Amino acid sequence: MNFTTHDTRIAILGLGYVGLPLAAEFGKHLSTLGFDINKARLEELQGGFDSTLEVSNEELEQASLLTYSAEIDALKSCNVFIVTVPTPINEHKQPDLTPLLKASAVIGKALKQGDVVIYESTVYPGATEEECVPVLERESGLVFNKDFYCGYSPERINPGDKEHRVTSILKVTSGSTPAVADFVDNLYRSIITAGTYKASSIKVAEAAKVIENTQRDVNIGLINELAVIFNKLDIDTEEVLKAAGTKWNFLPFRPGLVGGHCIGVDPYYLTHKAQSVGYHPEIILAGRRLNDGMGAYVVSQLVKSMLKKRIQVDGARVLVLGLTFKEDCPDLRNTKVVDIVGELSDYGINVDCYDPWINAADAEHEYNITPVSVPDQGAYDAVIIAVAHKQFKEMGAEGIRAFGKPEHVLYDLKYILPADAADLRL
Repeated sequence: MNFTTHDTRIAILGLGYVGLPLAAEFGKHLSTLGFDINKARLEELQGGFDSTLEVSNEELEQASLLTYSAEIDALKSCNVFIVTVPTPINEHKQPDLTPLLKASAVIGKALKQGDVVIYESTVYPGATEEECVPVLERESGLVFNKDFYCGYSPERINPGDKEHRVTSILKVTSGSTPAVADFVDNLYRSIITAGTYKASSIKVAEAAKVIENTQRDVNIGLINELAVIFNKLDIDTEEVLKAAGTKWNFLPFRPGLVGGHCIGVDPYYLTHKAQSVGYHPEIILAGRRLNDGMGAYVVSQLVKSMLKKRIQVDGARVLVLGLTFKEDCPDLRNTKVVDIVGELSDYGINVDCYDPWINAADAEHEYNITPVSVPDQGAYDAVIIAVAHKQFKEMGAEGIRAFGKPEHVLYDLKYILPADAADLRL
């Protein structure tokens, strides 16, 4: 079959942090349908506003060929389907493919002869062909690689990053046949100014994606372990990392909480697949255990410091600055700050969370946390800088300490203050 980008009509399923920037770019050049089951999300986008702040109002206006719908019938006019739905883990830290399989079922109802389905969601190697394709075949009655085709091009969106945008990040592509691989590569190349890299197979592209964040997770796990060691040795971790960083090939990782929709999740997709073929990963799971335990470690350090200052722990008030999983973005997905909040509550501590970036209703819905709109001045026994939002940096040590009582503990998890300005640093 002759695949060309001529007369391509794209449908992008899932209009979150990944799907919307992609839809906005394609919508500048090709007929593009943004599909999402969240009708409130569609209404805000149709009104020209993106609450994730990934796409500006101006960029939405420029996407003149982009339309929106939550109706399956609207998909039937499209011939290329790009899936950008979340791929989370469940309470047992196992991959939850429910959104992916539901999206595949929806596509299957609209799939036609010659159509191409491209997945961007993070999965384990083999998931596209082993899990998604059977759903597409079942729902459509068509045969894979005869009637319809697939590709995989992993997302590399970095929420809140205004420098590394979808078009300026090199894109890995792949296809289920050589001709489809060429088509998928050419399609993305039409909008990705940074260029593309065509992988030899869908499985290679899937594996490449899942190890990108696994590598970061393991490295941060190492630095977190070093931070624990250096704290016991009464050595400032940041000073050690600055000194070591003078060597040209020392990797610039920093300790901290590892949350978000990628780094804290993707390794479990790889370990799940490894265990299914009889291999028990050692290093990857050790990194996960270390990183998942940092919230408890932070609180234990804080409580010890409070006790040294003879601050009553039970009934104390603690202010947590920041709730998102990273700085300067409203993304609450898989934030590990909630681990700190939970641990503090277990000690009988009253916790206030303040984050100028978030929607309070989202925090209440996702985590049953009601953030304060304005923290009380001079009211807290301890203050934790959990996220390095620009607003907190601008406050400086004096502004942040103003929230504390005359005797309080200031814990700077993110190194936004000078070393001597905080009582504790990770």
